[in-house]
Amino acid sequence: MTIPSIPEIETRLFLEALKLRHGYDFGGYSPASLRRRLETLRTRHGCASLLELLPRLLHEERFVGTVIGDLSVPVTEMFRDPALHLTLRDQVVPYLATYPRLQVWIPGCASGEEAFSLAILLHEMGLLSVTTLFATDINDQAMAVGEEGVYPRARVSGFARHYQRSGGHGSILDYFELDQEHARVIAPIRQHIVFAHHNLVTDGVFAETQLIYCANVLIYFKTHLKNRVLGMFRDSLVQGGFLCLGSQESLTGSVVDDAFAAVDSLSRVYRSRYVHPHPSPGRASRFTG
Repeated sequence: MTIPSIPEIETRLFLEALKLRHGYDFGGYSPASLRRRLETLRTRHGCASLLELLPRLLHEERFVGTVIGDLSVPVTEMFRDPALHLTLRDQVVPYLATYPRLQVWIPGCASGEEAFSLAILLHEMGLLSVTTLFATDINDQAMAVGEEGVYPRARVSGFARHYQRSGGHGSILDYFELDQEHARVIAPIRQHIVFAHHNLVTDGVFAETQLIYCANVLIYFKTHLKNRVLGMFRDSLVQGGFLCLGSQESLTGSVVDDAFAAVDSLSRVYRSRYVHPHPSPGRASRFTG
């Protein structure tokens, strides 16, 4: 029997308290990534031990928001995977255009940049007017940024480079209201996105969708949690719906491998061939367009 180190024991106790008190279960997350983020939390609050934060976690209702904010650090950018967006434009949108209404789910949306990127793409392809995009995350602080749609103006130049490489039809500036320090996504784009709290670890299917965009989220999960989430995505998609993952993620060897066909294996875009045993109305969406 291997005796855990004191830091490992402290980590287990802290995560167990987080689960029991607030319902957030990080047991399926990558240990290395989780340790780094917990260390950031500890040092940011000037504590010698992670357990010094336990009283706040247990007794301060608002402190859990700070904890979740540090444990789910958002890494995101508008159009940050240009090759994926080119695949969407060329190989996915023509099929999406055959639906009278579209529902798109962006789980792990962080501060909303990738949700807005999809909305802009769908606008340029003539589909945004019939689309509702659901952007979900456990990090309410990050989602608050997305709901406002306001980013530092200094980031727009980076957004613009990715936008052009992803096949953008105009200028990224067409989609922002600018002042000296800030850039806000224009209302015609914002109004098609619904931000909502959703926990991939504990919650169920969020909505019946034609497209799920979940890039660079599963890399932080252990195998059993990854399989749980992929099963949820399979059950959320209509037959023929599309799943987009990150460049370092794959369905190979997962429990849903047989339920999808690769559209573009390099861009990690897949199409569902899964026939749901209980089709609508048994799988009714939480939201309807």
